[in-house]
Amino acid sequence: MNSKNGQDSTRKKRRAIAKDCAYIAVFVALTIATQLCFAAVPGVELVTVLFVSFSFAFGCRSGMISATVFSLLRQLVFGFSTTVLMLYLIYFNLLALLFGFLGKYISLRVKCVPLLTVIACVCTIGFTMLDNVLTPWWLGYSGKLFKMYFWASFSFMIPQVICTAVSVGVLFYPLAKFFKKL
Repeated sequence: MNSKNGQDSTRKKRRAIAKDCAYIAVFVALTIATQLCFAAVPGVELVTVLFVSFSFAFGCRSGMISATVFSLLRQLVFGFSTTVLMLYLIYFNLLALLFGFLGKYISLRVKCVPLLTVIACVCTIGFTMLDNVLTPWWLGYSGKLFKMYFWASFSFMIPQVICTAVSVGVLFYPLAKFFKKL
């Protein structure tokens, strides 16, 4: 009798793992396709809203696995860059960890969206600041070149933060609700 219950339990675990793998694969494909579609439009960045809503709904583990797979596969589509790979591996895993954690302790309600939007915008600023550290360090920029890179980054950061505010403010709730229903 226990043997049969053990087999049923093993089958259920395998199905759950297969289901998680399928969700992660489809999510990563959606994220890469979204980034590819909007790559030519400066300042339009929808990857953040996808990651925050997916991680909020599916949790830290699935969010971080997705972040790692996305960071690695993205290199195939957009070309390999060590600094981008490091940046994406660090940033999107931390973002998934944060929003997976928040999803565990904050219920999905419309009144929570402004707070989550502000957190996502702060994270977007953190993305640029992390890039401002990683890229000059990896490429060995001198003091003057480092300063130029730092100040030039604001022309990219400001539109990204605005886009994050709008996209998370508008799309977070319906996306997270959809992902939770899965």
